[in-house]
Amino acid sequence: MRANLALSSILGFFLASQAAYADNASPAATPAANPSSTSTSQANPSTNNPSTATTANAPATSGATVNPQQQQIESTVHQYLMKKPEVVVEALQAYQQKQVESMQQLFKDTQKLAPQYADALFHQDTDPMGGNTKGTLTLVEFSDYQCTHCIQVSPTVDAVIKANSNLRVVVKEFPIRGGISDVAARAALAANKQGKYWQFRDALFKGGEGLTQDKILEIAKTMGLNVDQLKKDMDDAAIRKAVDANQKLAISLKLVGTPAFFIAKSDVKTDAPSTAINYIPGVATQQQLQTIIDLVNKK
Repeated sequence: MRANLALSSILGFFLASQAAYADNASPAATPAANPSSTSTSQANPSTNNPSTATTANAPATSGATVNPQQQQIESTVHQYLMKKPEVVVEALQAYQQKQVESMQQLFKDTQKLAPQYADALFHQDTDPMGGNTKGTLTLVEFSDYQCTHCIQVSPTVDAVIKANSNLRVVVKEFPIRGGISDVAARAALAANKQGKYWQFRDALFKGGEGLTQDKILEIAKTMGLNVDQLKKDMDDAAIRKAVDANQKLAISLKLVGTPAFFIAKSDVKTDAPSTAINYIPGVATQQQLQTIIDLVNKK
């Protein structure tokens, strides 16, 4: 399937290139399409260039002509790729390698940047906290209530808290999906003002990806929260500012998804070396998080 898509893309590229060449050669030519727009033309080149649209069995209509050079290019490329399909595989492998290298570089960049933002990450008293709030080690999690992986890893974070009596956990509400994720994030911070953040957080995650505002408020009511006060606090400027600050922090750290974890000594400073803070992107198992916690504890 992927090879066929790649083949179609390559053919589409050559067709689009030839169509642009033909248009430029015409007295009524318009500027060639921007290369960034070729993804649309690749799906069906003829729909984006009516002057080159022909069918094998239909008579030519007024103004529609067959471009021999275009047909020759199409045939040549097709024959070449049929004889050497490994070219498509090599192209896919090269693309995948570039993707891996890009993610690896992002990881290195975030790891290097983390100490600069130690205060924002580890020392904000208004952030929701769990575990031992005076623990010597801290795990910071960026999460979104509509993120499948965040839902998946929530029990893992709870297990890590139970297994480490000296661990403080800080949550950065990061509604990367927007919409209902933002509503849930503000509701959670509002619940924190009523002293029921962690219970509410767990209930939201158990609600799965089908959360709605009504469902969020129903969960709050079931938990005994003052819903009227919750709704008022959700629109409080301080809570909106906190969510905005988390989003800006995530951008500064070059985070591209959730969950994202940072683990360090609780007293880590902004002048600490990059190795002082450990960055773990994506889903992590309890064993993986515990391994990092143990390493940090020995420093």
